[in-house]
Amino acid sequence: MSSTAFFSKTSPLKLFFLASIPGMISMLASSLYQTIDGVFVGQFLGATAFAAINLAMPFVIINFSLSDLVGVGSAVPISICLGKKQDGEANNIFTCSCLIIVGTGIIVGGILFSAAPLLIRLMGAEGEFAELAVKYLRVYALCSPLTTIVYALDNYLRISGYIRGSMGVNILMSLLSAILEFLFLGVFGWGIWAAALASCSGMFICAIIALSPFFRGKALLRFCRPRFSLKMVRQIVSCGSPSFLNNVASRITSIIMNAILIRIGGETAVSVYGVLMFVDGFIQPLLYGMCDSVQPAVGYNWGAGKYSRVRAIEKCCFAASAVVSIGMVFVIAFFPEQITRLFVADVGADVLSVSVSALRLFCLTYFIRWFSFATQSYMLAIEKSLPASVISVSTALIFPIILLAVMWPLGLTGIWLNLAGTSVLSAILSVIILKKLRHELLQPDMAD
Repeated sequence: MSSTAFFSKTSPLKLFFLASIPGMISMLASSLYQTIDGVFVGQFLGATAFAAINLAMPFVIINFSLSDLVGVGSAVPISICLGKKQDGEANNIFTCSCLIIVGTGIIVGGILFSAAPLLIRLMGAEGEFAELAVKYLRVYALCSPLTTIVYALDNYLRISGYIRGSMGVNILMSLLSAILEFLFLGVFGWGIWAAALASCSGMFICAIIALSPFFRGKALLRFCRPRFSLKMVRQIVSCGSPSFLNNVASRITSIIMNAILIRIGGETAVSVYGVLMFVDGFIQPLLYGMCDSVQPAVGYNWGAGKYSRVRAIEKCCFAASAVVSIGMVFVIAFFPEQITRLFVADVGADVLSVSVSALRLFCLTYFIRWFSFATQSYMLAIEKSLPASVISVSTALIFPIILLAVMWPLGLTGIWLNLAGTSVLSAILSVIILKKLRHELLQPDMAD
């Protein structure tokens, strides 16, 4: 079945499962390189190196978020153009977007490589701790032009109907990263720079594989002579801004948190916060993959005026997100010690005690986190970029900073509870947005 027929004719529940399950596996696999990084670095290189990658990781993610901005931002108008039967415009957006991603990778990679020592020093790190973080960040910066496109290609593969192919590429990327990192660190005994090189190598190989159906003309989307326009660029930026702002804002929050943690709790507090972020880095891809995987179908049907199908697909998305998110609450609450030991091999009794307490407070986040996540994805899929951006920035930056000030007297406990409080505020904001857009979201289908 062609991707357009799949989007328009498959029953909403069947479509959701056929798209979301590979999407969840795909996004989880593509993000596992961060978890693999944390596990191998913590096991082979020790606690200082583990803290160093947590210090550098926000800058790494900010770099990749630019590619994600273009990838997500172009995927929405591409899907809507296909729904309107404007195939030529869809191909032009696709081609221009790929060129933009490579160009930004060169520019931002160069800036990060040059600024790495200053950025890490401004975080408050010194000595070996700072040196390791700089080495790690600089490898990602050098490889940026060759690796950042891999996340955008995930969107284009799904639009073209390669849902299982996208999943396979992401699984392969994690496997390659894991194998190479084990060889570099565990067998060859190389340093922290090799951990970054292993991940970048896996990304580059998989980017080449993912590009092959487009180069061979086998995909629904095809490369064409690019025709750039200010309107197209604005549309891409507008649609991609919610995802980009969420990534950047959340990393800014992480940078602020790490800077505070270094000063009030030292390297130990940064390590514990790193454990929390790695756990979040496992759960968020599940939710993101589930919601993001149905965006092409939602966008296509919205463009075709089939609003009842949009609502039916989104009901499945909200319900499944709730089940997964709430289920993770109990997993974290029951296994905090095992989760901590997974990332920090030589953990002491004091650190373990702090981490276990932190995880049990942190897990409360996922009782309601799913609601704002699904709402933001819904808004993005139907080109409601402003409300999606409001949710993303509020969730990733504004609410955490407000709660950081409010719960400052609680010390580290306030930081561990920060995301749980943020999730409640974000859910309230999402309800308000859905009510304001109720009339448009409930409009009847357009006549064929």
